[in-house]
Amino acid sequence: MNFIIKTHKKNIIYSKPHFFVLNKGMNSGKPQNEPFTNSFVIIFDNETDCENIFWIAYSLWKSKFWHQHLVGSVISFLRLPDFKKEFFPKSKLLMDEHEAHLKHVEALKLLELKEKQFHENINLINDMRRVIVHRYCNK
Repeated sequence: MNFIIKTHKKNIIYSKPHFFVLNKGMNSGKPQNEPFTNSFVIIFDNETDCENIFWIAYSLWKSKFWHQHLVGSVISFLRLPDFKKEFFPKSKLLMDEHEAHLKHVEALKLLELKEKQFHENINLINDMRRVIVHRYCNK
């Protein structure tokens, strides 16, 4: 699997499949499809590889894998050489067991969907609460 990791520069448009990884703060390592101000970009040749590696990056971020590699006394950050040094072998290791990887990716997608639905329900409950309180107080 071939991919390129480099520092994202503002206003650059990437034509190949890609995603961004936050490199500053306690959420360093967080992958996202939209660019962060301080981020790395990982560029791929095809969409399938991009999605597979996105979920590996997501798993590493959620497991707080990158916390041990953060540097900086006031605002912690992740260095590009450290990220590359750890990300390449870790992603290869996780992709070696491809069937297990695919099962984990499907489970993670389902959990993300359920979490999104949960947050939407919480927002609806809060909206209904505001409406009821507003009606009650404005009699």
